Amino acid sequence: MLISQFISSNMDLKSGSNLEKVLQSGQFAVTAELGPPRGADRSVIEKKAGLLKGYGDAFNITDCQTAVVRMSSIAAGRIVLDAGLEPIIQMTCRDRNRIAIQSDLLGAAALGAKNLLCLTGDHQKFGDHPMAKGVFDMDSIQLIQMVKAIRDEKKFQGGQELKASEPRFFIGAAENPFADPFKFRAIRLAKKIAAGADFIQTQIIYNINKFKDWMKMVTDMGLHEKAFILAGVAPLKSAGMARHMKHNVPGMDVPDEVINRMTAVSAAKKGKEEGIKICLEVIEQIREIKGIAGIHIMAVEWEEAVPEIVKETRLYPRPLL
Repeated sequence: MLISQFISSNMDLKSGSNLEKVLQSGQFAVTAELGPPRGADRSVIEKKAGLLKGYGDAFNITDCQTAVVRMSSIAAGRIVLDAGLEPIIQMTCRDRNRIAIQSDLLGAAALGAKNLLCLTGDHQKFGDHPMAKGVFDMDSIQLIQMVKAIRDEKKFQGGQELKASEPRFFIGAAENPFADPFKFRAIRLAKKIAAGADFIQTQIIYNINKFKDWMKMVTDMGLHEKAFILAGVAPLKSAGMARHMKHNVPGMDVPDEVINRMTAVSAAKKGKEEGIKICLEVIEQIREIKGIAGIHIMAVEWEEAVPEIVKETRLYPRPLL
């Protein structure tokens, strides 16, 4: 889409977020993660925001990632907004029932959030409170449906009309192209898009060939024309990290070739350099795949790597719309 065409259709935006504008304009989008701290110090978020500012169109604020207690994603998102960045608020179903979720949706919108990523959430047994009671009142697909109904129909999940201002979110969802059974992954994506997802962020990609196979199924179904697909990438720090992701992170596909490359470099600095190099190579291949609208960079607790990656892939500076 030409910028002039985008401007003329600006009234059709669902949230008016910067991310939505970039994607609707047809430009290749960049998002990245910003993880809240395990404490109440807002300066931690402000420091990360300073590193990331200008190197992405919006930034995921994780919601107690891996079921570990961290600062609220909604509160952290407000701090990110104050720092001049646009947040993507992650919301999981693990810790809230539908009453609490809808309450948080209203609060997040009132604080200025325009992007929302709907997740079922990592099971609490993987986190720091394994004996906590998981809620899981609904799953991510039901959450997407609920958010869309509130936005587009002004109705709460229970059917009551929302008579005040409705939260207007650009709705996101996550998808794992590598989980089993593989042949049903595109069908699962279709369900999330049918439920109301406007954009998709995928699991981290190292196995390019398998990802291409998945994207072939996705494009054959025309799903890339119904939602914007952002491919997940992440720089590795070491061979140990690569092996851990391969053997201990469910749904991850790390080819032996990648592990061998990381093993061939021993020093920590060399390992990080090779990890970024692999990430850059993955991005270059991803950009050639039909149906990809952008990338999502997951440099976990390594925000310093994001500016280098964005610059090296010629995705800097980011568009201003």
